[in-house]
Amino acid sequence: MDYDKLKSIIEGLLFLAGDEGIEAKQIAEIVELDELEVVDLIEDMKADFRRMGRGIQIVEVAKAYQFTTLPEHAPYFERMAASPSHGSLSQAALETLAIIAYKQPITRAEIEEIRGVKCEKAIQTLLSKLLIREVGRAEGVGRPILYGTTKEFLEYFGLRELSDLPEPPVPLDMEEVQLEAAALFGRTKAEKNDQTQE
Repeated sequence: MDYDKLKSIIEGLLFLAGDEGIEAKQIAEIVELDELEVVDLIEDMKADFRRMGRGIQIVEVAKAYQFTTLPEHAPYFERMAASPSHGSLSQAALETLAIIAYKQPITRAEIEEIRGVKCEKAIQTLLSKLLIREVGRAEGVGRPILYGTTKEFLEYFGLRELSDLPEPPVPLDMEEVQLEAAALFGRTKAEKNDQTQE
């Protein structure tokens, strides 16, 4: 595979890995290269980033590689963090906020189970905008943090109290959905299975 293409793939993997980072061994398995070759590629990428004056860098933390910002840019990030956050919320943040609003108090794991994806970034965004807060700890292993909405949440959405929230959507009846899909697309999964067994 082309050297530049490999670096591009690794850059994408680092981006997807986010704060958790990704180990060279895992990258090597994904791109089907020797681990030492991957480490060499990453070192080359680090040099490329410095040479091009990029605003991010690749660092190794606890044997995992990840993107971070440059320390010399910290004053600008502090200004961003301190500035009033009146920007609109992303779809992920809105979905996470809706789950918290209707199911509070709720843990991050429970939110992720409902959404089906990680929501650490969305939770951090909502915490920074003061729309949610930690309201306690759940019983059980690790005593995970419980999240709930804030007074600012009510103000943001113009609500007097939580009971003013609209009724949540009715949960989907999966059997009904499958019947509708069968009617729309022809046969049910069971019919297809019967046909393949014949």
